[in-house]
Amino acid sequence: MQQCVLFACLLLAASQCSNPGPLFDEKKERASILKLHHDQRSHHFEKDSVAFTNQLSDQFISVNRGIISEPKRQATISRYHHYFSSVEFIRWDDVAEPIIRFSEDGSMAYTIVDKIVVVDYDTTNGEAIRDSTHFAWTAIYRKYDDGWKIDAVTSTER
Repeated sequence: MQQCVLFACLLLAASQCSNPGPLFDEKKERASILKLHHDQRSHHFEKDSVAFTNQLSDQFISVNRGIISEPKRQATISRYHHYFSSVEFIRWDDVAEPIIRFSEDGSMAYTIVDKIVVVDYDTTNGEAIRDSTHFAWTAIYRKYDDGWKIDAVTSTER
């Protein structure tokens, strides 16, 4: 009987050693990713293209409308500055809470986002337009020394 109990204890200990669990605080890292996600909304409404671009890594890759690009930081700031200054955001809201998954070591994560964006803008002949788009995207995050940065985004719209 003692041998069976000892064997069961050794088996349990061995299974714990082979599956040590996450080496990072997933709850804390999830909160960090969600904060960045919610900050993106603020950056849109505040028209802060620099803060928005600061979330992107130096290796950032964009996949959008069938085009793969690796835009440079200044080009990204200029692009978002132009976009932010040409529209008034009415909505930039999640349809559902983002799905967040982490690599086993916690060094990478991705979010899957479902978002409604509503903007007002003026056409070249001064006509006021309200436009609504339903976007979905995947953002891939990597943990750097200075925190989480977005390495890639693949975006679609309905």
